[in-house]
Amino acid sequence: MALSALARALGSLSISASSNVAQRVRPAPLLSQTVKQATELCRYSSLPCSRLLLTVRKTSFCFGTQLQPWRGILTSAALCQNSTRWKQRTKYTIRPIGKKKTGGRDHTGKIRTHGIGGGHKQRYRMVDFQRLHFEAGKESEFFEEKVMEVRYDPCRSADIALVAGGSRKRWIIATENMQVGDVIKTSRTIGRMAVSANEGDSYPLGALPIGSLINNLEIYPGKGAQYVRAAGTCGVLLRKVNGTAIVQLPSKRQIQVLETCMATVGRVSNIDHNKRIIGKAGRNRWLGIRPSSGLWQRKGGWAGRKIKPIPPMKSYVNLPSAAAAAGTT
Repeated sequence: MALSALARALGSLSISASSNVAQRVRPAPLLSQTVKQATELCRYSSLPCSRLLLTVRKTSFCFGTQLQPWRGILTSAALCQNSTRWKQRTKYTIRPIGKKKTGGRDHTGKIRTHGIGGGHKQRYRMVDFQRLHFEAGKESEFFEEKVMEVRYDPCRSADIALVAGGSRKRWIIATENMQVGDVIKTSRTIGRMAVSANEGDSYPLGALPIGSLINNLEIYPGKGAQYVRAAGTCGVLLRKVNGTAIVQLPSKRQIQVLETCMATVGRVSNIDHNKRIIGKAGRNRWLGIRPSSGLWQRKGGWAGRKIKPIPPMKSYVNLPSAAAAAGTT
């Protein structure tokens, strides 16, 4: 009985409130489809049938529209499926990208790095640490690039430089005396004689002379620079042994890497970074550095630095595999 009353009520919705409204509305759907949809709506709705019919009737006559077949919920998905959001792009770009601050917290919300929070908004610029050729298949070839701009980067202590070569521009870490208009060279070839490299040039360690000052050092060939990237730092190429190179880091520790690892000649820019005067506590807050606890007290001599022997040289050549390490234990 309730179903028949519901069918009669929904059937009366096809009659327009006025003749003018009837000319603007679309044709009504089939009665069987309307009854089926209304029945399903009553089945899954918590409202009584009479109250639901009254609501539908008032809404229909108020807006002068007829009951239309249901549409999918995600109707806008097909409209934007071919567009790509800017924040989701992974292609290299020299444009600054907006980033969100984490406050030193990980994905669970726990603090992993203390003393971080707030600060001015920063935009990230993608720095190319690999210094490879911009064309696929020509990574080992020699090429030149021209320095277009040297500027401050809020995301690191060193300055960055915009270089252009061929049909591509990219950001790199600037060296101490790098200026606009300089031409820098990059090559992955190791010749019989050591090259006479200028500051800013990038070569494998095997191609550089002994005693060269280097920065942006790779520890695995092709992985990109991971060592000696901070402002004002530099390493020293000490010697070459059987296809490997011994490098002294800014901490005076020595490491052994393959001679095919790339490095940049010279010292990293912004050498007076550690001599800047902050002036007030508020400037540290601008930089995103939070104050430490007020209960801090100077420690005694027991907590100072001890005179320790130099740590042994760390080698990144012929590292033992996991299976070999498990077998020895």
